[in-house]
Amino acid sequence: MASGDLERGKNISNNNNNRGSYSSGSYYVEPGSDQQWTSWLIPMFVVANVAVFIVAMYINNCPKNNWEGGRGCVARFLGRLSFEPLKENPLFGPSSSTLQKLGALEWDKVVHEHQGWRLITCIWLHAGVIHLLANMLSLVFIGIRLEQQFGFGLYSSERAITCHQEKLVALILRVGFVYLLSGFGGSILSALFIQRSISVGASGALFGLLGAMLSELLANWSIYTNKAAALLTLVVIIAINLAVGILPHVDNFAHIGGFMAGFLLGFVLLLRPQFGWAERHQLPAQARVKSRHNPYQYVLCIVALVLLIVGFTVGLVMLFRGENGNDHCSWCHYLSCVPTSKWKCGN
Repeated sequence: MASGDLERGKNISNNNNNRGSYSSGSYYVEPGSDQQWTSWLIPMFVVANVAVFIVAMYINNCPKNNWEGGRGCVARFLGRLSFEPLKENPLFGPSSSTLQKLGALEWDKVVHEHQGWRLITCIWLHAGVIHLLANMLSLVFIGIRLEQQFGFGLYSSERAITCHQEKLVALILRVGFVYLLSGFGGSILSALFIQRSISVGASGALFGLLGAMLSELLANWSIYTNKAAALLTLVVIIAINLAVGILPHVDNFAHIGGFMAGFLLGFVLLLRPQFGWAERHQLPAQARVKSRHNPYQYVLCIVALVLLIVGFTVGLVMLFRGENGNDHCSWCHYLSCVPTSKWKCGN
């Protein structure tokens, strides 16, 4: 955008098998369970993001507030929902001032005006229709898969939790927490390293879901088949999307921060019972019952939880002390933009 806004996110790019069989995207389902899980949490996030964007466009009111008297607004037939001139915002969205007013991430306001709430509100804002569509399509493809796995796959296999209300709470704690805390982590890292531009978008949260998918695969390694193929696919997808972040005007620090937070959260929130634990009630009384999780899963969970607490604490302390992450890492700016003969980079 014209004033150096950074949008977070480009496109981030199931089968059920028989008992005892796993694919890279499948999980154990107890025989005889033919329930269907309807995804609701991720669609709610999508609706919320779209609603916030519509509100932003309504408040923006290009025909009234544009300095050209509305003549340069795009799609003027939309009235006050029309977009800013493309030379100001090529993504078909509101102005920078509107995004700032509604809670875009801005280092100066977070640190010097004590507006820490911007670390959360920026996750729900988008720079334009193109930005919104890219992020919401990614959220649908990634988030619904995770929600279905941990809404249907986990609970239908365990039968320990049958109450719908408990399923709601568990889903929010798992997929919902991964999404929100990853977005928060992305905002912290972004604010530490990018201090001269505003930043908006949900892609830090989206990269958190990708990170959680990777850690979920690693933490539950023993219950999957086609492990190498699944791991390679995820790593390639993550690498491609992080590589896109080295282009100018893309906040790759939000991507990286969200990914790291989601990766660690996956070890804490997305552990699965080891194979055979679901059938423990069918075993003879004298049979040795397996523990719910493997020892290495407990180790990963504890280590990840410690790293999460330390990471968030250090990041927030550095941020509110007004420190610049680039002062502690002279080469880190290349993680967000690599200058070439075709474009220049600025903080």
